[in-house]
Amino acid sequence: MTRLRFGTFLAPFHTPGQNPTLAMQRDLRFVEHLDALGYDEAWIGEHHSAGSEIIASPEIFIAAAAERTRNIRFGTGVTSVSYHNPLWVADRMVMLDHLTRGRTMLGMGPGSLPTDSSMIGLNPTDTRELLEVNLDIIVRLLRGESVTQQTKTHNLVDAQLQLRPYTDPCFDMAVAAVASPTGPRMAGQHGIGLLSIGATLTQDGFDALAHHWGVVEERAAHYGQPTPDRSGWRLVGLMHIAETREQAYRDVEYGIAHWFSYFQKIAAFPQMAVGDSEDVKGMIDFVNEAGIGAIGTVEDAKAQVQRLWDQSNGGFGAMLLMGHDWANPEATRRSYELIAQHVFPEFQGQAASTVAAAQRAGATRESHSADQLSAVEHMAAKYEKELADKKG
Repeated sequence: MTRLRFGTFLAPFHTPGQNPTLAMQRDLRFVEHLDALGYDEAWIGEHHSAGSEIIASPEIFIAAAAERTRNIRFGTGVTSVSYHNPLWVADRMVMLDHLTRGRTMLGMGPGSLPTDSSMIGLNPTDTRELLEVNLDIIVRLLRGESVTQQTKTHNLVDAQLQLRPYTDPCFDMAVAAVASPTGPRMAGQHGIGLLSIGATLTQDGFDALAHHWGVVEERAAHYGQPTPDRSGWRLVGLMHIAETREQAYRDVEYGIAHWFSYFQKIAAFPQMAVGDSEDVKGMIDFVNEAGIGAIGTVEDAKAQVQRLWDQSNGGFGAMLLMGHDWANPEATRRSYELIAQHVFPEFQGQAASTVAAAQRAGATRESHSADQLSAVEHMAAKYEKELADKKG
């Protein structure tokens, strides 16, 4: 197994009514914590309405977070490119790539909240059509091309970038996918990565995993792109881990109801409807039994990652844990710590060697112990002889 990267997909989801300044600062401290734990990536969302996902500009958040961290890489998760002039999207990302010294990645999607797009006169059909158009323009601009093109919302006339990216030849790019083949098609066509946001959020997303990568490969071949590298495929999933399942269940009583209510009653994501929004046990059972995530122990987390790996029919590059406020901040940080401590090694080639070393030491302990005792006896006898010789 190749080294699996781990990260977070931070929308974020915060309960409306709390202090947004403190919530954003908490998100920044959380990313610092992940950097210290050795997480590889943090993808930051863009939303403009509905009161829970309160980061309007992932680029601004990333610029602040990059100054507080050393190694973790940051992606826009995702930039709603349908809302923006594609020239400015590309230009801002190039600037961010320079500011972060190559620690930036561009994730692209149509925008998930209809309450966002409606404020600028676009409907979900518009945003999906614009995604395909704008993504193509962004890729061409980043290749150094000059673009003249009229879109539904913007007119580009001999548009080109004044700076080249810091990363040579360009920073990583990825396009979002839930259940339909739209994202995989674009990933294959343009030779960019795939962000499977619906990998566990819906049953359809899970079922489509292996098919999606097949679409990426087929489209890449059709457009003459190199064979896609699975390291550019990132899956987003749900977890909360504690020392015991009982503790994990108690932890999520803090905020899981708001998360489910948000998807049931506010965000247009009907697949998450689970009935009674006050039935916390039902929500926990739904997450675990439907296979959309893991609320439990590190063993449950390992099993969920392995399940996704097997379903992908060949593996993927990164496991991104969807950020949420199911538990209080302290328990959430502990969950990520447990995953780093116990789950990372299983999928990064670090667990087997230490286990094998312990087993080898255990298998030879008896003979080594006898040698140790013999050495002690030898040195004691030697000392006694020295004393006797001295007296004599």
